[in-house]
Amino acid sequence: MMTRFARLLPSLAVATLLALVAGCAPAPIYTVAPGTAIITPTQVAQTPEQYQNQTVIWGGTVVRVENFSDHTDVQLLAYPLDRSQRPRIARDKGIGRFIAVLPGYVEPLSLPPGSPVTVRGTLDGVHAGQVGEASYVFPRVKVEQHHAWTAEEMRQGHPNFSFGMGVGVGSGGRSGVGVGVGVH
Repeated sequence: MMTRFARLLPSLAVATLLALVAGCAPAPIYTVAPGTAIITPTQVAQTPEQYQNQTVIWGGTVVRVENFSDHTDVQLLAYPLDRSQRPRIARDKGIGRFIAVLPGYVEPLSLPPGSPVTVRGTLDGVHAGQVGEASYVFPRVKVEQHHAWTAEEMRQGHPNFSFGMGVGVGSGGRSGVGVGVGVH
């Protein structure tokens, strides 16, 4: 006969697993203040005057870095952000391109092509440019804060876990139930 604890054990194991997985997800890096625009670069490129001077939190992967005398333009291919404001590169398609305008000089080798980055800043017009031979309108974001994600940070919150359950028979006619959870 199963004890009450043995019957509750699978439910407790699932609850523990959910708590572990939820605890692994990092918190957002920027506060979404009232008035932060929830829009995509493609939407801004279509009607830039509608969004001028609005705050955005966008992320993507670096396409290229171009330094000027007083600032650096970082062209990014934008992706939707997850709850931690990391670009969802593996799960989603790009949602447009934009230029993050950073003050001063940025070493291009510190932001190589493909690097995931999240920025918080103010929309500051658009730049007409090219993607290959196609004309393209790039929204410009005057960056207040930016974060270049490391490979380790991109993996956080996506743990590898396993769940197992077994039944055993012991001596004297006793039986038991076992549950195991592994997170690594």
